[in-house]
This record gives sequence, structure tokens and C-alpha cells, in this order.
Amino acid sequence: MTAATVYDDTICLLGEGPLWHPLRRELFWFDILGRTLHSKGRHWRFERVVTAAGWVDEDRLLVASDRALSLFTLSSGRNEDICPLDADNPGTRSNDGRADPQGGFWIGTMGLGEEKGAGAIWRWYRGTLRQLFPEISIPNAICFAPDGRTAYFADTPEKIIHRVALDAEGWPAGAPEIHVDLRDTPHFPDGAVVDSAGTLWNAQWGSFRVAAYDRDGREVAAIPFPAAQTSCPAFGGEGLRTLFCTSAAAGQSQRHLLDNPETGRTFAIPVDTSGQAEHRVIL
Repeated sequence: MTAATVYDDTICLLGEGPLWHPLRRELFWFDILGRTLHSKGRHWRFERVVTAAGWVDEDRLLVASDRALSLFTLSSGRNEDICPLDADNPGTRSNDGRADPQGGFWIGTMGLGEEKGAGAIWRWYRGTLRQLFPEISIPNAICFAPDGRTAYFADTPEKIIHRVALDAEGWPAGAPEIHVDLRDTPHFPDGAVVDSAGTLWNAQWGSFRVAAYDRDGREVAAIPFPAAQTSCPAFGGEGLRTLFCTSAAAGQSQRHLLDNPETGRTFAIPVDTSGQAEHRVIL
């Protein structure tokens, strides 16, 4: 397999939330600690922490910040809050998020100091925000099966990726079950995405890799990346056959950064599968 290469030279302290916009054919991603939304050659600075987005139309994104969901216009830079997000709790911020096949948007919150159980996973759907799963420490790996009947998520310190059945409107229809159990491995599940065949691709924090798991949760592939803190993958490019992955430089020693000079950059690699087009958020 071809090695992963640097897609963009921007170094992120905490790269996250890559989103391939299917109308613009453009990759967006965030530097959470840098409070910045990036695209190749373009950068938008925010006053608040921003972490994840879904696309609404060609010019607007639904963006999750530490206090709200907002509607961000790319052409003008206007950002308008549309829904508070755990706004009464100053000790949390948003983290991983993704639009679901039914047009909703799932977003996780977490403690600013990664306090155990301080966060939750929420869903915004056609104007209503509802908490789905409480007492989450570091929410990650939010993604969806192609048929819209299953959602996946992880609480990174638990080292488990869960699956949960969804009803016709995309709400959980049962209790979460274990999909991938990493407790006997050195790997910590971070962001994830599901391809068109139903395989889940998971960035694993600290492990220099993105691993793939079939519908039964069995590891079927692993792609090395030149950064230890791989944080979230996304499919894009021609035919959605490029796997992008963000990474993070925060917390690494000077020696590590010298030995791994690509740390914090965003990468790309062609793959032998195609992704799903990212779902539109319906306002």
C-alpha cells in the first residue's frame, strides 16, 4: 500500500473533525486548541473553542463550539448561534461530532480537564437538542452505518467502541453494545468513520495508525501514519477513495517532535474502498 503523505503543512495542536464537503469537494478540519477551522490555504479563527461540523449547504456549516451549535457562513465568516450546548456548565467543551443519515447531528462534550464522566453525547435534530448518553469522559468515534440503522461511539479511556441500534428517525432504539474491545491492546479509540461497505475506520491515539474493523468488530486492516496522535479519519477525494486523517502535536516532547517532524499535520492516503458522502444536516 502507498504510504500516507502530508495533505497540508498546517501544524495543529489538536487537529480534529475532518469533513469532506460533498458539494464543494473540499476538506475542512479543526485545530481545537488553536480555535481555528482550516481548509487547504484558508483559515477561519473563532473566539471560542470549535471542534466539529456538519454541512448544511454549499456555503454554511453547523459548527460545534464549547457553548453552542452555530451556523457558520464560509463566504462571510458570519457565525450565528442556533442552539446552546451544555451552556450552563462552564467546565465542559464539545469534542467529536458527525451528521447522521437522518439529517441530525451527534456531538460529544467532555470536561476541560478530561474529568471522568463529566461529558455526554447529544443529538441535535431539526431544532431539538437531546442528551443521549451521560457520564462520558472523552467522547469519540461518532459515526454511522450506511443503512442508518446503527450508530457507533466511544469513550476513549474505556477503550471500547460501542454500537447502538437506531429507529427510523435516527434516535437510539436500545442499549449500547460492545462493537470493538481494545482493553487488551495498547490502542485508544479516537475519531472514526464508516465506509460504504460498513467497515469502521478508527484513528487510535498514541498508536501511529488508523485501524479498520468489519461489521462484526474484527480488525481487518491497519494503516500506519507518521504521527503518534492520529485523531480522526475522513473519506474524500475522487470517488471518496482517499482516507484523510488529522493529528495532534499537543503534549509531545521536544525530542518526539524532532524524531517525528510531521506531528500535528493532516495526512492523506489512497485506499481500496470508498467512503460514504458526509450527510447533510437538516435545519
